[in-house]
Amino acid sequence: MKILVTGGAGFIGSHVVDLFIKEGHRVVIVDNLSSGKMENVNSAAVFYKADILNPEIEEIIKSEQPELISHYAAQISVSYSVKNPLFDMEVNIRGTVNLLENCVRYGVKKFIFASTGGALYGDLEYMPADENHPIRPLSPYAIAKFSAEKYLFYYHRVYGLNYISLRYSNVYGPRQDPHGEAGVVAIFTQRMLRGDQPIINGDGKQTRDYIYVSDVARANILALNSPRNGEYNIATGKETSVNEIFQVLKELTQSQVSEVHGKPMKGEPLRSVLSWEKAARDLGFKPDVSLKDGMRETVAFFRTSTSTARESSG
Repeated sequence: MKILVTGGAGFIGSHVVDLFIKEGHRVVIVDNLSSGKMENVNSAAVFYKADILNPEIEEIIKSEQPELISHYAAQISVSYSVKNPLFDMEVNIRGTVNLLENCVRYGVKKFIFASTGGALYGDLEYMPADENHPIRPLSPYAIAKFSAEKYLFYYHRVYGLNYISLRYSNVYGPRQDPHGEAGVVAIFTQRMLRGDQPIINGDGKQTRDYIYVSDVARANILALNSPRNGEYNIATGKETSVNEIFQVLKELTQSQVSEVHGKPMKGEPLRSVLSWEKAARDLGFKPDVSLKDGMRETVAFFRTSTSTARESSG
């Protein structure tokens, strides 16, 4: 199958591309490299440096004729969406609708959408949250993701475009950006390896559902092969506190840094954990990588990239 992956040079998107190619699919990547990196681009893929908001995306879809689009290009910062909701809306809503319009125009059969779990559900009424949990988006980012899901439903019902929306919990792993606001595992890992001091927001008792990126990539294969349409949580169903993350990473990196706490982040939910039962039932999904194993792989990646960066700068 020919698959177009938007954001295929990014953290999650590049892992999805790698697995699609490993499974024998032909892959076309569209990425404007605003956050993606050429070093993440699989050499077996066709690459276009392009923006999903620009008219050129129509020409790419028209000429490449993909059967499926896997959509990872996005504005991913929650805090930036609060500061600049118009830009977030432009990328995450208009950009998605632009793709959907071209799907209908050029006969794309299916659309896989990278959505969010914790951000959509907001402060949880019950845990783990399943797909029937009330949607209470507390940021423009989450509102845009939910809006995109509603557009997917519309294009499915009106035009017959099949879709699956994958609502991820907190994804971590190799290639994650350690300089952004998201990804405490990547941020802490790089700082510990460099001997810098990580800062834990608040008391560190806040919990998240951490899922390793290879499990997320595999969920895309399951979505690709499924006849289902709808929304699916992709998660582990396990809560882990930031303090626990800190201690495991300190052990894995053999760091001597102490546990230092800073100010709590405003509006940050205390707990977040998602149920993956629906994905197990309908897609055959099961998270395979334990948190300790996933963090060990992540540390190994950052240890290599950190030492390489030091050598090149020296």
